Amino acid sequence: MRKYEIMYILKADLDEAARKEEIAKLSKIITDNGGKVEETSEAMGLRELAYPINKETKGYYVVLKTLMDNKAIDEFNRLVRIDAKVIRHLIVNLDK
Repeated sequence: MRKYEIMYILKADLDEAARKEEIAKLSKIITDNGGKVEETSEAMGLRELAYPINKETKGYYVVLKTLMDNKAIDEFNRLVRIDAKVIRHLIVNLDK
């Protein structure tokens, strides 16, 4: 398994409970597919977007540091693309 960093932006209009539920749901996708979430950071929190994305001007940033394989990455990508609560996501390989 390789180390990855995943950043995703949730819709700003989610309340605290819905946001926590969505973060847990997205982390569970990784663990259910054999990956491991080492760290979850919400330090960036709610921010103004540089440009509107699907008419959204604000978003809630979340960063995950994970260990996972290609199966977990493919499934995470597939499910995040159809999730209406996620505005954008990016997966970066930390292994060099």
